[in-house]
Formats: sequence, C-alpha cells, structure tokens
Amino acid sequence: MTRSIPVRGRWVRVRESGDASLPTLLLLHGITRSLEDWDPTFEALGAGNGASGPDQHRGEYRLIAPDLAGYGWSAPHPDGAGLAALADGVAETLAALDVSGPVHVAGNSLGGAVTMTLLARHPELVASMTLVDPAGFGKEVTPLLRLLGVPLLGKLIATTPSRPGAIIQERLIFADKSYATRARIDHAMAIARETEAGLTAWKTADALGSVLGGVRQDWRDELHRTIAQTPRPTMVLWGDRDKVLPPAHLDAARRLIPHAETHLIPGVGHMPQLECSREFVALLTAFLQRNPVAELPRAASQ
Repeated sequence: MTRSIPVRGRWVRVRESGDASLPTLLLLHGITRSLEDWDPTFEALGAGNGASGPDQHRGEYRLIAPDLAGYGWSAPHPDGAGLAALADGVAETLAALDVSGPVHVAGNSLGGAVTMTLLARHPELVASMTLVDPAGFGKEVTPLLRLLGVPLLGKLIATTPSRPGAIIQERLIFADKSYATRARIDHAMAIARETEAGLTAWKTADALGSVLGGVRQDWRDELHRTIAQTPRPTMVLWGDRDKVLPPAHLDAARRLIPHAETHLIPGVGHMPQLECSREFVALLTAFLQRNPVAELPRAASQ
C-alpha cells in the first residue's frame, strides 16, 4: 500500500507491506529517485501467499519504503536537504508509523549515505545495514552529478524538466540499457514536472560535493568515525559496471568497515535491486537471516 502520511507538519509518501509484528526492513532510495526503485523487492518479499525458491521469504518482513524528504512526492524537510535532515526525516517517518526500532535498513546510492547517517544520529533505530552502491566511500562520482555543483547552471539543470535528460539519467544507472524503459522515463518526468525534487537534488549535491573535488571528504571521514563507534552487521553490494559511483569504492568500504560482508556483482550497474532483483533479494534475505534483530547485543542498539 502506498499512501501519504503527515509527519511533523509535512507530507511523506510511503509504501508499506506486512504486519507490524514482523521484523522491519526499511528501504531508502538514491538522489533524484523515489520509492519505486524498490518495487521488485516488495514483489519478492511483500506480504502474500506462501512461496518457494527465491521468493520463499515472502511475507516474513514488514517492508517500509519512503520517498526521502523532498524527493518523489514527499515534502522537503524544514532543516534542508543534507544528510542530517534526510536521516532525521526517516527517523520522524518511522515514529509516525509507530516503529520504534531497531530495524534492518537497506540504502542505495544516496540512500546508503542516509542509512549510515541514520545509524550515526539514531543508533537505536538501526539493527543492520545493507549498503547498495552507496555514496560515501570515495570522491569520484559521475560528471552528471558534478554538474549540479556549477553555480547557476547546476540549479537550472536540476530544476528544468527535460526528457532527454531523463533518458540520459535512466540509461546511466543500468549496465543493460533495456532497463531504462519508457515507463521509468515517464515516471522520472512526472516527478520533475509535478514536484520540487530537482531543487532538493541540487541542494543535496551542493551539500555533499563540489565541481572540482567531487564528493567531499570531510563529511565522509566524520561519518565513518561516528559509525565505527556503533558497529552493526553490515553488507555492502556493488555492481561491477556502475557508472555513477565506481566499483573501486568497494575496496574503501572493506577497509573502513572491516567486519562488513561484501559482494561485487558482475554485469550490473548502479541499481542491483532493479537490474538483478532475484540475486539481490537472495543476498539480502540470506544476510538478514544470519543477523536477526532479536540476536543483536542490547548494548549495540543504545
């Protein structure tokens, strides 16, 4: 079920599936994206009749996927579009849904950085982290996002709906360009025309990077220091044909989160949850099965 809910005076669009008594899996999308990026995950794991094979864990989790503050059809956060505001917005959304944590969190791209920020700012909410081609492990990023940091031009690009631009962006995130479907391009255009998500993306990009330096190191270092103090079971996945955030960043993730389970997925771009959804769900559910919420040490969630 997808609906908009009031969260501290603003509206947040969220998709949910499953009973509140089940372990919760929170799914966070990336920059310029929306909760639809998790549709295959809902199809595989959402509540329904029993299944076997890759979908054997269907109905075992409560799934929650919000449009991050200012993205999709969610209203912006009053504190801005930086990582702290986005993570606080997630925490406030969970509270509005009567979820007190801890929950499993999976984040793709910017959503990965938001996941780590959620752990840093609200450690009681996070049981485990699954980071999918996450931002935060290197300065390199596609020139398309660097352009957003160009004064005046970046804001103009971000806030001017353009079908050619939507096509370029959709094709960039997949190794197999057939995934850049007309439906996905139409969806991106609907968001661009009907919301201020482009303005939020510009603000986020401006907060996290620069034209010359790429993704800034100061916030990355501070975030890694903070999450090192509150370790959680972690899995990091990366498509080996990612053109947005290079797969070489996986080596930095291994170094900075030495206890993390890591996987480099061959033939896949920036969106493994879409481009190889069955393999993604298999890796995710196996990881969650090995790290159930009930077995976490009490001190780790405080």
